[in-house]
Amino acid sequence: MKVIVVGCGRVGSALAVLLAAEGHDVEVVDHLARTARDLPDHPRIRFHRGSAYNRSVLQSAAIEHADAYVAATSSDSSNVVGARIAKEIYRVPVVLARAYDPRRSAVYQEVGIPTVAGIRWTVHQMHRMLLHRHLSPELAFGNGETLLVRSDVPGYLVGRRLSSFEVEGEIRVVEVTREGRSLIPAHGTPAQADDLVTFAVAASALTRLRAFLDKELGT
Repeated sequence: MKVIVVGCGRVGSALAVLLAAEGHDVEVVDHLARTARDLPDHPRIRFHRGSAYNRSVLQSAAIEHADAYVAATSSDSSNVVGARIAKEIYRVPVVLARAYDPRRSAVYQEVGIPTVAGIRWTVHQMHRMLLHRHLSPELAFGNGETLLVRSDVPGYLVGRRLSSFEVEGEIRVVEVTREGRSLIPAHGTPAQADDLVTFAVAASALTRLRAFLDKELGT
């Protein structure tokens, strides 16, 4: 995935480092050159000095080929304008923005741009929304380190014990909705077709859970 992160403060730099460590290419844009010092020397991170509204800066970051754009500056006004440019002019598939003032959320919602707030929570949420969009948490605890996630059971797992889905310290099955009724599964309860399973999962294990649920029989 190629991601453009605008704003190299605590949120932008932390998100860039997290994404790069996972093998994604990150283009970081900030109007202050000194903010580049918050970034590590990493082959998958490139820094661009300039405004998020400047066409030449955006093109130097190859926005035409971006899979995602994150507006993470300290200004709500800059974030909303930059996010709209990415979404409406460059047609970037995934656009996220940080919102400091909750009243601004309505502006983003009107143009279909998801927003998040808080520093550590924001990094976790943006990371999840970029890479795990189909695993939408029902609840988040602490600063987003632990999540409750619901997912349909893939066909190849039907018949297996629900407890076999678990990974010690990372993933646990806490509930199953079956034929409209909720139950807490016993250790030997098997998965059935059309089960909706609730997982308690560490945010750091979402990639593992996604790979497990997306795996196809024989792969």
